[in-house]
Amino acid sequence: MPLIDFTQPFYFLSAVAVVFIVVFLRYLLVAGLFHFCFYSWRPSRWQSRKVGKKAWPKHQLRKEINWSMMTSLIFAFIGAGTAVAWQKGWLAVYEDTGRYGWVWFFAAIGVAMVLHETAYYWLHRWMHHPKVYPWVHKVHHDSRIPSPWTAFSFHPIEGFLEGLILPLILAVVPMHLYAVVIYLTLMTLSSVVNHLDIEIYPKWFARHPVGKWLIGATHHSHHHRYHVFNYGLYFTFWDKWLGTESPDFEREFAERAG
Repeated sequence: MPLIDFTQPFYFLSAVAVVFIVVFLRYLLVAGLFHFCFYSWRPSRWQSRKVGKKAWPKHQLRKEINWSMMTSLIFAFIGAGTAVAWQKGWLAVYEDTGRYGWVWFFAAIGVAMVLHETAYYWLHRWMHHPKVYPWVHKVHHDSRIPSPWTAFSFHPIEGFLEGLILPLILAVVPMHLYAVVIYLTLMTLSSVVNHLDIEIYPKWFARHPVGKWLIGATHHSHHHRYHVFNYGLYFTFWDKWLGTESPDFEREFAERAG
């Protein structure tokens, strides 16, 4: 349990500042690393794996970074609020690894991902409702051809709604503090990979017993292109089970990953 009283305004705002710096710098580091490796350093090597064949519109990346900065600030306030909830005893976050053991330490990450996937899938479907989309989700889809920097490019309302999912999970799923940190890092990494618009997975991945359930750049680029398919976050199971996976996905994946 933290020693600092995060309910005090000074410490709460200090937590907001620290979390903002960590979240935004992590975003810049991961997105910047992928941008450098796949778009700046020997880009011709990945040309055949590029999903969208057009160039990004002028100023798209700058807009994405600006929106992502706002998203990071919203996540920071939610993160500080989560610290308050933890201090109040409202969350199942713990610090003693012996409490649940190492198996649960890692299993909890998987459980959280499945719950997050479920909540996000239905939130995502709702955000595509015609009366909701222009006000909440359009900012993200302004990036018709996604980039690594699209990962956190959300309207503030969307950022707020997405940011609430993990604290709600932590209210019911026991997770070690470090497991939460690992989870947040995986979340950023996954979002950047899915918005990379370059397929990094091998050709056999889409039919592999494990790989076929994981989302990559081709899968999510189809969502940005068509809007009515591929609503998943980490996994494809809801899209497969509910018939919302793009019928062209496997064919284009084979072309890009080949």
